[in-house]
Amino acid sequence: MVLKIKELPLEERPYEKLVSMGVESLSNEELLAILLKNGYHNISSKDLASILIKESNGIVGLANKKYKELCQIKGVGKVKASIILSTFELAKRVMLAKYNIKEQKLTSSQMVFDYYVQKIGDKKQEYFYVVYLDNSKKIIDEKLLFIGTINYSVVHPREIFKEAYLLSSSAIICVHNHPSGNVLPSKEDLKLTSDIIKVGNILGIKLVDHVIIGQKRYYSFLENNDI
Repeated sequence: MVLKIKELPLEERPYEKLVSMGVESLSNEELLAILLKNGYHNISSKDLASILIKESNGIVGLANKKYKELCQIKGVGKVKASIILSTFELAKRVMLAKYNIKEQKLTSSQMVFDYYVQKIGDKKQEYFYVVYLDNSKKIIDEKLLFIGTINYSVVHPREIFKEAYLLSSSAIICVHNHPSGNVLPSKEDLKLTSDIIKVGNILGIKLVDHVIIGQKRYYSFLENNDI
């Protein structure tokens, strides 16, 4: 027989455990159970949370699920799917807000990866960002210039350097993701980077780096001596 949440000992109930021991003491299943509020039929919210995490191959897999995928899981429905998606999106935004890229100095390709993997590491299309820097390499702004197909983003240096002039930028860093997870540059990536370098040399705006983002790793043109 499946026990309901209210039938569990007090110390095992997610709400009571949070109050008495702190939110850090809760497992992923318990945290998710609080969000779900209730289960269905004879399945408690805690059991439903365990099912969700197991069927998603872990909490990261659950974070990557889409709305329709969640709704197809028995016991979830539109409301619970919306709560789950909203929670993960809010968590992502908090992380990005804590690491505000503006006014910072990017001192390494690893810093670029750490920031942008949160934004575009799990995207199914290619997102092409340009980071605009001042004379001291401090970040002025970032611009999402292109969103392409799953295979290739059509990017033109003209748009990149137009923004550079509007922002009075003296250097740039290009960043885009590879949805496939293979971070090695394609022929198109190599040609685009070469074109940006050539145009930048003429205009006096240096390409500092071009970083390709995967879910767990990156490729830096600078670190690989391609720039």
